[in-house]
Amino acid sequence: MIELGKKYRTRDGREVRIYAVDCGGQMPVHGAIKRNGVWVVRAWTKEGRWSMCDSINDLIEVKPRIQREVWVNVYRWGTAGAYESKDVADEGEGGDRIACVKVIIDCEEGEGL
Repeated sequence: MIELGKKYRTRDGREVRIYAVDCGGQMPVHGAIKRNGVWVVRAWTKEGRWSMCDSINDLIEVKPRIQREVWVNVYRWGTAGAYESKDVADEGEGGDRIACVKVIIDCEEGEGL
């Protein structure tokens, strides 16, 4: 169900604006997609479909991105924990660490679940 206030893009990645979700009929969601720098008016089903078949104009929800830098202590037997800074990782290491690796996390919320 498409909702006002959530962010969407088209199946092929174009920017979308949603104006209304209660217009009635078979295509109650009204908005526009950005095509070649110009906003083009479109309507979708309440599920965000533009036609009966999969279409590049279908709506896909854009979930918030998680962006973090963490430090991971690596041991011969595996890894242990993610720390907010290298200093904190250094404090938490148990003496047999073989590496301390910086990891940049940049993913959509819920990715990999």
